[in-house]
Amino acid sequence: MASEITFMPDDKSIQARPGTTVLDAARKARVHIRTRCSGKAACLMCKVRVIAGGETGLKAMNVNERLKLGSLYEEGYRLACQAKLSGQEPVTVFVPEDPLKSAIRRQLEKQQEEEW
Repeated sequence: MASEITFMPDDKSIQARPGTTVLDAARKARVHIRTRCSGKAACLMCKVRVIAGGETGLKAMNVNERLKLGSLYEEGYRLACQAKLSGQEPVTVFVPEDPLKSAIRRQLEKQQEEEW
């Protein structure tokens, strides 16, 4: 049985096997999630916010992930490298914009405003 996962704001959905991490599913869907530690929960760069389906669509959070997230856990965040699909229901996650991409976008917007 496959799990469906949707990545926002790109609105890309794919089917993946239960047990697949959100990070691996994102790579399969060609959705960029920042990471530096290759999925070892060390860099904390791969945080995503679960919008829907997190209760049963993802496997329970392990102790290491819970400790790393701290209070972000209560806001619905998970580490994409640690969160695994359960196959019980579809999941939707929000992938924050890369800070470098965000800075470039803001600079381009500022430049366009100055040209007007």
